[in-house]
Amino acid sequence: MTRRTVALLFGGRSGEHEVSLRSAASVSTGLAPRHQVLPVLVDKNGRWLLQDGSAPGALGGTPVFLVPSPDDAGRLRRLSDASVAAAPDIFFPVLHGTFGEDGTVQGLFDLAAVPYVGSGVAASAAAMDKELMKALFARADIPQGAYRVLRGRDPEAESAALHSLGLPVFVKPANLGSSVAVSKVKIAGDLGRALDLALGYDRKAVIEAAVDCREVEVSVLGNDTPEASVPGEIIPDREFYDYDSKYSAESRTELRIPAVLDEDTAGRMRDLAVRAFRAVDACGYARVDFFLERKTGRPLVNEINTIPGFTSISMFPKLWEATGLPYADLLDRLLALGLDRHGQRGRLKTSYEA
Repeated sequence: MTRRTVALLFGGRSGEHEVSLRSAASVSTGLAPRHQVLPVLVDKNGRWLLQDGSAPGALGGTPVFLVPSPDDAGRLRRLSDASVAAAPDIFFPVLHGTFGEDGTVQGLFDLAAVPYVGSGVAASAAAMDKELMKALFARADIPQGAYRVLRGRDPEAESAALHSLGLPVFVKPANLGSSVAVSKVKIAGDLGRALDLALGYDRKAVIEAAVDCREVEVSVLGNDTPEASVPGEIIPDREFYDYDSKYSAESRTELRIPAVLDEDTAGRMRDLAVRAFRAVDACGYARVDFFLERKTGRPLVNEINTIPGFTSISMFPKLWEATGLPYADLLDRLLALGLDRHGQRGRLKTSYEA
């Protein structure tokens, strides 16, 4: 095993900033015995702060930047005088949400020609934007629930959406995760409030028909030949799997790993998870979330997350552990996949020769 210097990017300009802090703490603990960890806090203003030691902190650090040019070989430079502060071998973003999971930081990595963990620009952007993601799923003939997308408040479109979808519905920002700003609407009069909340985080809001279902998740790992983990089921401690249900210390949400499913259903969900991964052209890793209809037993793909939660209680690593891949080995596999994809990019031609 080669010891790597890993720049761990966390925090970010996102409503999921606090979730990212938790993921980074867990990833750092898992990486530190085998690799040198360089914690880089991206604060809520977008500044990159290189911190001392291997443990990520919520505040502080030396302001640094990454030059978007291959000539600089991915060095982190001090903002004060452009001197070299660190020279990572690979970047590991655990930046959930906007400006981290949406292809923006991946674009910077590609400009700098540095290796990084996870999906590239197009897959990250498509998976983050629920409208684009659902369109790609439809093109790949992946079953999903009924939905509508609104760009701003529009009473006529809102009425048409409710007429088409019925009640109850879920309303959420198109480009956010961790159940931030998600509302369940049971009466038509509450739709406006839910839309205002969602549109405060994004210019587009998604309205989804509620499904009487079990919530199941599958983790996917790989580049061109992805593999799926065993499925796991979420039993929320409240009406739906909201932010507090996921992350509150008082949460009593239960994770059943593996999920109690017949072999055929489990196999179909693993197959659909890989198909969803390929539909957005993801690489490295992702978590695919399902609704399993209670009446029909039919699995519906809800969404794919290209930087899934990596906290100590998160489904992604727990599912792989149950599949036979321990946490530290999972992290090593992610580094290897990132380096492999970087090698593929480096072999591509960038000039035309007739």
